[in-house]
Amino acid sequence: MGQHIIEADLEDIFDRKIPWERLENKTILITGAYGMLASYMVFMLMYLNEKKGMHIRIIAQVRSLEKFEKRFGSVTKYPYLRVCTDSLDEPLQIEEDVHYIIHAASLASPQHYSVCPVEVLKPNVIGQYHLLELAAQKQVEGYLLFSTSDIYGVVKGVETIGENDYGSMDTLDIHNCYSESKRMAEAMCKAWYHQKQVPVKIVRIWHTYAPTMDIENDPRVFASFVKNIVHNQDIVMKSDGSAKRSFCYIADAIAGYFTVLLCGESGQAYNVCNTEAFLSIGELAEKLTELYPEKGLRVVRQERKKDDTYVENTVANYIPPDNSKLKGLGWYAAYDVSTGFKRVIESICNHQNT
Repeated sequence: MGQHIIEADLEDIFDRKIPWERLENKTILITGAYGMLASYMVFMLMYLNEKKGMHIRIIAQVRSLEKFEKRFGSVTKYPYLRVCTDSLDEPLQIEEDVHYIIHAASLASPQHYSVCPVEVLKPNVIGQYHLLELAAQKQVEGYLLFSTSDIYGVVKGVETIGENDYGSMDTLDIHNCYSESKRMAEAMCKAWYHQKQVPVKIVRIWHTYAPTMDIENDPRVFASFVKNIVHNQDIVMKSDGSAKRSFCYIADAIAGYFTVLLCGESGQAYNVCNTEAFLSIGELAEKLTELYPEKGLRVVRQERKKDDTYVENTVANYIPPDNSKLKGLGWYAAYDVSTGFKRVIESICNHQNT
């Protein structure tokens, strides 16, 4: 999977001013470990072990060992790794000490919201409950929840969306099974922090793209655009393209997640986004076709089919996010949209050609 690009990303992340030494000789539990974002967290922990000798013990919770090994190779290659396939519907049976928990397991793609909303809700609420209880029992040093920018709802009357800005949300809109359950997951973080002193931190993740995207099965617009470019097809846009998003490359995002875990204030949430890359879906489509002028690709608008299971985000904001709180911890974004997406496309193409 374009391994040289991933390796370069890991080196870049390591070189940022993050106190990695706090993870040395620690045990870290990470859920949803082969997901698009979480897998990069695992790659980073492996890098710290194999390149920096930090002796980190990794417990990777996944639903499928087969999918985990497809991403990382045989688990027997990693003496410091244990893969757990237990469901988050029940308490995880972990006898050893756990120092950090990263809860990244979630069905975050809109293709699931109208098809299996119960399964979307469960890891965000039931899984969250079991993990917070485990965190309290193990007296962890840090707990990181992967949340979402969707929790803000429709925000009005502000120039940027900061961590204290909240808008309205229709609880009966099926799309909001995801965003409302993430709101509950955040409220649970605060409850366990307040009552049981679990040192929770929350990252509110905005649109993030990576070489680990599953472009063949991920229906989100930016993944679909990458798929078009990789297969030398015109970009097909099924909306008017006016909705605006903040796009963050994975290396910047992962640096943000570790920064919050190791440097953030307990009980607080942080926007992880690239405010310099706030643009419309239409503008993104045009930028991606311009990356490879020799392909002669163009942007084509097409109406979405009535039976399409993809549920568009009806709480989409046209207001840019504010990441000054994260920047206050020393974080910065190093990749613009053109540079980041070119890395993704080249990584995927290199992988397909090997």
